[in-house]
Amino acid sequence: MRIFLLKNQLNWEYWPSYMFYVPLLPYAFYLALKSRSFGFFSAVNPGIEGSGNGLESKFKTIELLPPKYKPKSIFIPKNQSLKKIISDLNSTAVKFPLIIKPDIGFRGLLVKKINSEFELNNYLKKYNSINLIIQEFIDYKNECGIFYYRVPGEKEGVISSVTLKKYLTVLGDGKSTLLSLINASERAEKYLDLILEVNKEKLNSIPNNKEEIILNFIGNHSKGTQFINGNHLINSKLIAMLDILNSEIGGWNYGRIDVKYNTFEELLEGENLKILEINGVIAEPTHIYDADNGSYIKALKSIKKHWGIIYNIGVQNNKMNKIEFTNLKYLITVYFRYKKYLKVIKKLSAN
Repeated sequence: MRIFLLKNQLNWEYWPSYMFYVPLLPYAFYLALKSRSFGFFSAVNPGIEGSGNGLESKFKTIELLPPKYKPKSIFIPKNQSLKKIISDLNSTAVKFPLIIKPDIGFRGLLVKKINSEFELNNYLKKYNSINLIIQEFIDYKNECGIFYYRVPGEKEGVISSVTLKKYLTVLGDGKSTLLSLINASERAEKYLDLILEVNKEKLNSIPNNKEEIILNFIGNHSKGTQFINGNHLINSKLIAMLDILNSEIGGWNYGRIDVKYNTFEELLEGENLKILEINGVIAEPTHIYDADNGSYIKALKSIKKHWGIIYNIGVQNNKMNKIEFTNLKYLITVYFRYKKYLKVIKKLSAN
């Protein structure tokens, strides 16, 4: 166990988020001085509340999507009754299993796959003090994050990151129980409490020889999913697809879309895929967390590069399209609102 904890501390993939941002704060202050506003980022995505600063409604941003890419989604206001929610599920044809999560959320906190009305009721008993969103469970076998931006005035956009997501799995040997396989997995050990809870009803089952068992279907790093650098998949066809999407989503110029899809070939054709989320200025180029193909220094350089892109788009939108920067007083209000809400979410997730 001590060796595992030491490896964890040395592996920058698992370092806390402030390790990736505090070192770059001087650069952020430089950009603010250069633009003469600490709110230069607020002009980047005028179609999304706060340009996607983390406090925007996930439901509202999903509603911006073209129908063919939009998963069936239901907004659940806080303290909504189970009876009303079941009625909404029936009217929108969302069936179990489904995904439920906070309408304003971060890093996979409180995101859960729900298999039955019983599980839904238990979830609501714990977390219905905040606004939630329910989405249909998309059964495509692959998931990725695509980071796209387009500078105002440019005809074409740029894809700066593709992250392939590998769900946490174990491979059966025909002899060992699922619990034994989980305990033998070094990566599963990092998320042990979560993985045991998600798979509690089948821990004593014995997977077949060479049978791959997915331990968690939630594609977040905090849920055990491994992020793999997929930048080699960036090509003109993928860029053209995102350019079209950009033209169909008014006021979205920068951020990451999280996509579930069948095959990458079909994704390039715009077929057999759903966009789970649109993320704005707070989005990360998540390929940086591929520890096998990157480094901590490369991760910092990539984040710095993207902050520069935010500056460029914000300033251009301000000049060309008269999108105003928010003032410092408003930003301070947003910061404390963010801290307060994050505290609530973390407290709920600890229950």
